[in-house]
Amino acid sequence: MNKEALRKFWYKMSPQHRFLIRRLYYLPIDLKDKILGKRHKYVPPRGLIYTGSPADAEAYLNQGERQLDILKAHISLQPTDAVLDIGSGIGRTAIALTSYLNTQGQYEGFDVVKLGVDWCNSGIAKDFPNFKFTYVPLHNDLYNTKSEDAENFTFPYNDNTFDKVFSFSVFTHMQVDEIQNYFKEIKRVLKPNGLAFSTFFIYDNDNEAHISTTNSFKFPIKKEGFRLMDETVTSGNIAIHKDKLEHMLASEQLEMTNFIDGFWKDKSKYYSPTASYQDMVVFKPKSH
Repeated sequence: MNKEALRKFWYKMSPQHRFLIRRLYYLPIDLKDKILGKRHKYVPPRGLIYTGSPADAEAYLNQGERQLDILKAHISLQPTDAVLDIGSGIGRTAIALTSYLNTQGQYEGFDVVKLGVDWCNSGIAKDFPNFKFTYVPLHNDLYNTKSEDAENFTFPYNDNTFDKVFSFSVFTHMQVDEIQNYFKEIKRVLKPNGLAFSTFFIYDNDNEAHISTTNSFKFPIKKEGFRLMDETVTSGNIAIHKDKLEHMLASEQLEMTNFIDGFWKDKSKYYSPTASYQDMVVFKPKSH
């Protein structure tokens, strides 16, 4: 079975089955890590990591530090910032931030998977009172079967609360109308001089043919302004045309200030030691 067929098979499983298979698959090596003392207080075992690479503790911590470096470089993250982590997962970025944000800084994260929120609250939030994780029971094809709709979700925070808002690999797994609502909510909770950072799969007219037909990680299903990897899994993986993304941002009085190509489109063209697999986008409220 090739990678594409395997991915389709994986996506057709229920979230519960995917979590169970992952847990069982990594159970032997997770037990070995525990016996050898290779675990870390805040790092979940591989079998519980449902986003990104199922890494050992050292690699997981390094991934978080890499994300922290990206945030410092692209949105000038400061130790005193109030930050919102959209899709906080099971703590990959938050762990790195515990040693960067000072007592004046504030971290809020939310996620649609209760497992991740509970894990982070039982460890990170317990030791760092300025860190808080919130579970939001929203439907997602990959992660749960809840009925609440992200298209109408209101972030549980007051207006103009955060200096920085960020998300890693969240808008790659949401439908366009849901992303549009999240842009509206980001604009609402972000301070007027704040910055936002998110990763996406973005294409344009020059590379659309490549990413839809010949790329190893391709999006063959064409829609209006975006492409899907699978017609039946609409929140599985989504690629958005760059013009469409800019229009979506502008509709919420947001503007793109920086765009960095990811090497998912063409490793030979975009890869470097500091490159990201996904495209990186920085945006902010429009000036009046």
